[in-house]
Amino acid sequence: MKRLINITICLAICALSLLQAQIPKKLNSSEIFEAVQKLNVLGSVLYVAAHPDDENTRLISYMANSVKARTAYLSITRGDGGQNLIGPELRDLLGLIRTQELLAARSIDGGEQLFTRANDFGFSKHPDETLKIWDKDAVLSDVVWAIRTFKPDIIINRFNHRTPGSTHGHHTSSAMLSLEAFDLAANPKVNPEQLKFTSTWQPKRIFFNTSWWFYGNEENFEKADKSNMITFDVGVYYPLKGLSNNEVAAIASSQHLCQGFGRLTNRGSQNEYIEFLKGEKLNDNSNIFDGIDTSWNRIKGGTAVGEILTKIESNFNFTNPEQHLPDLVKAYQLLQNVEDEHWKQIKSEELLAVIEACAGLYLEAASAVATATPLDTVTINIEAINRSNSNITLNGLYLQELSKQIDTNKPLLNNEIFNYQLEASIDKNTGYTSAYWLLDEGSTGMYKVKNQKQIGQPLSEPAMHVVFNIAVEGINLEIIKPVVYRYSKPDKGEQYKPFEILPKATVKSNEKVMIFNNGSAKTISFSVQANTNNIKGKLRLKHPNNWRISPSEYDVDIPLKNDERTYVFTIEAPQNEDETYLIPQVEIDGEIYSQEKIEIDYSHIPFQTVLLQSKTKLVKLDIEKQGNLIGYIEGAGDVVPESLKQIGYEVEIINPDNINAELLEKYDAIVTGIRAYNTIDALRYKQQILFDYVEKGGNLIVQYNTSSGLVTRELAPFDLKLSRDRVADETAAVEFLAPNHPVLNFPNKITAKDFNNWTQERGLYFPGEWSNDFTAILAMNDSNESPKHGSLLVAQHGKGFYVYTGLSFFREFPEGVSGAYRLFANMLSLGKTSSN
Repeated sequence: MKRLINITICLAICALSLLQAQIPKKLNSSEIFEAVQKLNVLGSVLYVAAHPDDENTRLISYMANSVKARTAYLSITRGDGGQNLIGPELRDLLGLIRTQELLAARSIDGGEQLFTRANDFGFSKHPDETLKIWDKDAVLSDVVWAIRTFKPDIIINRFNHRTPGSTHGHHTSSAMLSLEAFDLAANPKVNPEQLKFTSTWQPKRIFFNTSWWFYGNEENFEKADKSNMITFDVGVYYPLKGLSNNEVAAIASSQHLCQGFGRLTNRGSQNEYIEFLKGEKLNDNSNIFDGIDTSWNRIKGGTAVGEILTKIESNFNFTNPEQHLPDLVKAYQLLQNVEDEHWKQIKSEELLAVIEACAGLYLEAASAVATATPLDTVTINIEAINRSNSNITLNGLYLQELSKQIDTNKPLLNNEIFNYQLEASIDKNTGYTSAYWLLDEGSTGMYKVKNQKQIGQPLSEPAMHVVFNIAVEGINLEIIKPVVYRYSKPDKGEQYKPFEILPKATVKSNEKVMIFNNGSAKTISFSVQANTNNIKGKLRLKHPNNWRISPSEYDVDIPLKNDERTYVFTIEAPQNEDETYLIPQVEIDGEIYSQEKIEIDYSHIPFQTVLLQSKTKLVKLDIEKQGNLIGYIEGAGDVVPESLKQIGYEVEIINPDNINAELLEKYDAIVTGIRAYNTIDALRYKQQILFDYVEKGGNLIVQYNTSSGLVTRELAPFDLKLSRDRVADETAAVEFLAPNHPVLNFPNKITAKDFNNWTQERGLYFPGEWSNDFTAILAMNDSNESPKHGSLLVAQHGKGFYVYTGLSFFREFPEGVSGAYRLFANMLSLGKTSSN
């Protein structure tokens, strides 16, 4: 079977097509026409910024849908260090969510998505710090790689490279790296190892996507010299979509739900500005591609292809697009002879999609099961149907990963379905399905990726692909489809999931951190899931000898795939303070399995699973507490309630709508979750009830909120105003401003040691102003900044205590940071005595 397309490139593009819950894309006539229009533009734009939700979807959509240029967003990170408004996932798992949200946004605004290996380690105040933690040379090489592989004519930076220290260090760094890579990508002496897989490239020009925001206010921007800028009215209307560009952009931006970006659409004229930075000067300031031939004449041998496609565009038949098939396949055949490999690969894929749509071809490879393990045999159901009068034959099928070829030679007659079953035996060396950037342990600032060709890709490739060898009007074509799992749910209808390869067994515990604060033993349960039938083995826990675990092992015998068995172990901590990790290991036929399967399932992004090392942190610490019953008002999502249970508190979740004086009086303390006052509208009306609870002797702890989007400005019974103050350095020195205050002394003596081993940051969004009723407890600051006193404020109100804290307990608790637990216990114990 003749290979017509570079399979590696096709698989990468195939992975990008499998974004929205793996549902096959079925183009209508308007979408086919738009695809033909894009076929006739050979120009490309790379937009560069630091995080998911940094991108300007208005400009990306305008370039992709109005200019019709191939447009991509290079996000330096996956946003792993941000907050999560929709669930408890943080760090790597949050990065998975935000990756899919970016892909969802691109599927709407028409762009593509790229990344580097940089890890979003949290807020950074200066690019010097950012580039040190990221490993500048490595991230710069990734930006060079992105330019060399995407080959943009134009680069647009979201941020200003000339203003270090004025905004997030990641933001400025993204612009600095992009500007530097603009020159380096054409130099063969720079990262020569990349040239095994790609070629050097010099973009024509680079811009900065400026706006009034970068000038402080609109008045300053009005006065600014704009002679070096290009202006776009990005409010254009697209009749084929029935939407304006701004509406498309707003819908795309609203995919960033975990960051709270859901917003109203808007319409009407709106200008965007880009400032020329470097490259070939513009003669025509109205055209970003000035001097760049974006027609088919750009490439040798492309003129003949362009003539055919331009004719199709000019005379497109919306009611019967299949009439264009003979010309489309002729154009495809001519395209295979052009010398420019880059554009040949890109436009071949685009042309194949148009041919497939015009023919009403539906090609699917669906596994009968959602998952398999190496050496399993799976049934793959093939469906092929031609819904046109064109002469189409399914010559054969090819399983790429298994090198298995089947000749079918089946004519596909109009609307007559062809079904076929393949039996595929999974090779024993097949890798497991998981996020490629999480396979190896990286550093604080960088993910480790061994395969150069994977760097920058948004996702791992699907586990398996089927190549459909199709003859259309006598011309052989290859269309690649990932193997998916298709099923139905009574309440949702037809659903798709990725087909995945899993280890024989996965093992997990719901306890990610266990705190031991006295001599009592604790029990922990581990669930072993069989991912194939009839697994037999042993379950043991890897641990240091000073921790006693019993029993030493369990026999594991699970006959049915997807079944689980739970095994309970007893843990006795050492007498002295200690921290370690408990790692479960399932031994089957001499192989050790110790990974946990984590499922991420939100309605706005595709279902996904990830395999991570299963482990539980064990912490023996000396901690005392007062009070017992805590009421918790959930905010944007955290694991603080579960963490408080670890140190012996009973925690009840309070429905904000049910808050009343009678309900609250039973609690020893009330705690509000992170961003509760940004996300819980009911708190607008319940504040006075909470203040009355404090006045009568209660204890209210309010965790951090952002200063914008508050449901009420009355956060406290006294004047309190939030700021954007934060301390990003998790090792920043901490000064005790009120060393004799009870919160630092009872029931636990808090010392500098309790601020060791904090993760990602000290805290964020501290109050900037407060009344004299508050006592500032701590001072801390990042390098070269003045001390910030608002991280922990305590005020007595009547008989009780009100506490506001921007300290990032929501990050420290899941990491088992001892001092964070001890300090929070003191906050909960305010006003209590040993007799309470």
